[in-house]
Amino acid sequence: MKNTIKLYLTSFLLIALPGFAADGVAVIDMRTAVLSTQVAADAFKALEEDPDYSSNLEEAKSLQADRQSIAEKLQKELETLSQEQIAEMQKDIQVMGQDLEFLAGKIQQAQEETASKVFTDMGPSMQKIIGELITAKQIKVLLAKNETLLFSDPALDLTDDVTSMLDVAASSEAPSQSE
Repeated sequence: MKNTIKLYLTSFLLIALPGFAADGVAVIDMRTAVLSTQVAADAFKALEEDPDYSSNLEEAKSLQADRQSIAEKLQKELETLSQEQIAEMQKDIQVMGQDLEFLAGKIQQAQEETASKVFTDMGPSMQKIIGELITAKQIKVLLAKNETLLFSDPALDLTDDVTSMLDVAASSEAPSQSE
């Protein structure tokens, strides 16, 4: 019974949603809209140039290469190595894996902090732009893209519109901020 209801609902939405499109339904991926802006690209470029971040990234790459090298050596020489050598190599691989997880966490945290700052900084502009688009396109229903959305016509997607308008808003604000 539950599956029948799901099937019926899915079929209804797939058939009916295009009909709703004419009635002011739109979708947006706010994360993609903001993170696709030039402001976000500049923020992530600055992050990559940060000494701590780039040092963590290089250390992680080096650890991964060393770990891979030990794993390959262990695999190739498994039959000729002593049990002590095998245990030592396995321990080294495990320790390097833990170090990699720690570094990956630091790298991911820095990326998330940068994204969060961009969202915070662009939030008011994004809300204003979305409001303007809702009015201009006579949108009655705005859905978050990829949030249990079963179907959407790409023509309904406001993500690129919001990204472009955020870039324009940021570039028009930049000269006034430098004065």
